Amino acid sequence: MILVTGATGTTGSALVDTLLARGLPVTAVTRDPRRVTPRPGLTVTTSIGPADALYLLSPAGPAIPEHDLTTLRAAIDAGIRRVVKLSAIGTPSRPAAAEELGAWHQPGEEAVRTSGLEWTILRPTTFATNSLVWAEDIRAGRPITNIFGDGAQGIVDPADIAEVAAEALTTAGHHGRTYTLTGPELLTVPDQVAQLGEALGRQLTTVDVEPRREHFPPEIADVALAGAHLVRRGGNAVVTDDAERVLGRKPGTYRAWAEANRARF
Repeated sequence: MILVTGATGTTGSALVDTLLARGLPVTAVTRDPRRVTPRPGLTVTTSIGPADALYLLSPAGPAIPEHDLTTLRAAIDAGIRRVVKLSAIGTPSRPAAAEELGAWHQPGEEAVRTSGLEWTILRPTTFATNSLVWAEDIRAGRPITNIFGDGAQGIVDPADIAEVAAEALTTAGHHGRTYTLTGPELLTVPDQVAQLGEALGRQLTTVDVEPRREHFPPEIADVALAGAHLVRRGGNAVVTDDAERVLGRKPGTYRAWAEANRARF
């Protein structure tokens, strides 16, 4: 049995689908069980219980450290033997200022490493699905706001994150590993918008703006603003082969994701 927290979120829901497709029993942990579609092999709960392995995902925000620690303690009490934590690219190895990129995940990473469980940490970069925030502007014919300037990122498909998580949760050879998960190429926002426009058969444009706190939800504004400035400076121009080494294939491209998700725009 695999326990998946954040089961209605971007990577959690993809992981549930991946595990069920492999014929593995899954328990989805969510605050609102009504959001989970019943399927054979799937149990839905609001709490941590016995399982073979746990996918540890905490909602974005300053409560990540507390949520990680509480969930990890419950997993240990329930006799779970293996944990895969979803962290973030750039998470520091030492305690850091609250607004530093990845700082919210650092205490949870440290707790996982010292838990006595088999552990794997996943540090993904920016998700391809983040592009969905552009949908309203695209439908209205407005230019897409670009807060990242010419900063490039190794945009990753969340489906690949889920596949890596499934491997780490169910197969040997991943204990003690920290994987930085990216797509296969560096892309700027204008690059993404051009590829998305081709997928949609439309000419899309961007407008560059300086990032401000009001561009983000208040609870994550400081960290998100610092991250946006980091990207603009080229600080997240990272591509790794970690996903390829785990999956035995190259991760999906942003272009492929755009083609597969045209209907969502």
